[in-house]
Amino acid sequence: MKLDSSVAAVVTGGASGLGEATARALAAKGVKVAIFDLQTEKGEKVAAEIGGVFCEVNVTSDESVDAGFEKARAAHGQERVLVNCAGTANGIKTASRDKNTGEIKHFPLDAFNWVIQINLIGTFRCIAKSAAGMMTLDPVGEFGERGAMVNTASVAAEDGQIGQAAYAASKGGVVGMTLPIARDLMSEGIRVNTILPGIFETPLLAGLPDNVRDALSASVPFPKRLGQPSEYAALALTMIETGYFNGEDVRLDGAIRMAPR
Repeated sequence: MKLDSSVAAVVTGGASGLGEATARALAAKGVKVAIFDLQTEKGEKVAAEIGGVFCEVNVTSDESVDAGFEKARAAHGQERVLVNCAGTANGIKTASRDKNTGEIKHFPLDAFNWVIQINLIGTFRCIAKSAAGMMTLDPVGEFGERGAMVNTASVAAEDGQIGQAAYAASKGGVVGMTLPIARDLMSEGIRVNTILPGIFETPLLAGLPDNVRDALSASVPFPKRLGQPSEYAALALTMIETGYFNGEDVRLDGAIRMAPR
């Protein structure tokens, strides 16, 4: 797919981190970008800087996602590109014992469901609604392409650490559904791929003490540093632009394999 001003894109979680870097990289190609996010101030700022549109969207809500797509399409037309970066995490053991009192507690199921609703079901909600829209487009190119999607999983999908049961399950679900969705949409000329980032320089890590960040960097085999959001964006654009890239789940992690903790 050629990325230029004739293409519209939606980036969920586009107000910061990996999503922001991808929104900026797409806009640098001339793509008309709509940012879906709940961070209104940041999202509007990024959208203004890249000549895009901000849509306040909660990916756990059908109504909110529908309204977001309606606003994005009114501004830019039907998107040919969807990049899903919206996500969250928590760290809770499946069951644990209080070191002081000995009290035993299990993972609160509402907290588990919250992560699944955002990371897995929220991703699928945006995929399904965007795919239905892409199917209305005229196919382009020799093989009739209509669109391309990139999802965000995590190395935790394969190397989940202690306390990451919900997060790993949600990201494992994103990996697991990539190929079936690509197969569902193959006859419509819509490609679907997923990136599994390792430890990246995101707002979540920016607030950590220097010694913790240094330890995280040292744990990466090579290069011994945190991943840069621009590197995620570069891989996302490669997946979108390369027509033979379909149904794949690709780690972007400096060869790291996460330890139990």
